[in-house]
Amino acid sequence: MRLVISDVVRTKLHDKHAVSEKDVIECFATRERTTLIDTREEHKTDPATQWFVAETFMGKELAVYFMIIDGEIHIKSAFSPGIKRKSLYQKLSTLLPY
Repeated sequence: MRLVISDVVRTKLHDKHAVSEKDVIECFATRERTTLIDTREEHKTDPATQWFVAETFMGKELAVYFMIIDGEIHIKSAFSPGIKRKSLYQKLSTLLPY
């Protein structure tokens, strides 16, 4: 699948979160658990937004949010997950198959 990052999202990733496209790609490569659906009402999309927590090759941990549209991965955001989000992901992702 092809990774798509709009110019607006790319700028936000860089300026607000200090995240590069390379960081996002590496997180997809190192992801060990399933993705989850973002069910928060204010973040619902069609198709559904998926997310996961993973590390870059250098150990930078990120929460990555994306949508799959027409067979392409459209990145919505990626940022340091914080303790609550990381714990939530670890808890929920262990309940689901990969």
